[in-house]
Amino acid sequence: MKARLLGGIAALVVAIIGTVLLFNYVQGADRRALANTETDDVLVVKQEVAAGTPASQLGQYLITKTVPRTAVAEGVVDDLGSLGSKVTAVALQPGEQLLNSRMVDANAFLGPARVEVPEGLQEITVRLSIDRVVGGKIQAGDTVGVFISLGDAGGAEAEGGSGTQLTFHKVLVTAVQFSSGQAAQTQGEATQASSQGALNADSQAKQTSSDSYLITFARNAVDAEKLVYAAEFGKIYLSKEPASATEGTSGVVNQTKVFR
Repeated sequence: MKARLLGGIAALVVAIIGTVLLFNYVQGADRRALANTETDDVLVVKQEVAAGTPASQLGQYLITKTVPRTAVAEGVVDDLGSLGSKVTAVALQPGEQLLNSRMVDANAFLGPARVEVPEGLQEITVRLSIDRVVGGKIQAGDTVGVFISLGDAGGAEAEGGSGTQLTFHKVLVTAVQFSSGQAAQTQGEATQASSQGALNADSQAKQTSSDSYLITFARNAVDAEKLVYAAEFGKIYLSKEPASATEGTSGVVNQTKVFR
């Protein structure tokens, strides 16, 4: 009996030591991985931050994280003091780096329905059905990937046939509205409006309002032309593409590539 008790105690001690060693190993994994890599310290969001939050209150929502220099986003904020009296233009999500582009002057904050257009860009609006806007989950301030599909109607035949391509990355959405023009301020409101429209099948106007969205982008003149052409002669799909998303495309995808 005594021998079994001592054996049990010894096994418990060994298990505790093993757990401590494993914990220390895991804790040092990130340091070992970055040992031979150039790194920078960046401010990363640790919990959701509401749009309109003053820069002076951001400290409680942020942590400092060491990341490879190649992973540091363009325009990252390295000093909260440099933001002065600015506020968050949009809601910030956990895991994203704090960027200057996500901050605006307090008197320029337009609320959840719209965001300010960056200097040098113009706004362009396209009408898209709910299945083309991530189920209506896109809001003003989000960045999206823009997929363009062109077929014979777009003159693609002369260029080698129809196809689809992820043409633009991280395009800023400055406004989201229902087809009636009413602002779709939040995901919750959009979902509620969609449900109401589905329950009123006898009202085509309500269904159209809930199932169709007016999405306004901020883009340069050349890209705006391409978006208009795609809206006129092709189809557009959007993906929700935050700043942390990996960019990439295989080029124009056609029937040959899909079944390859």
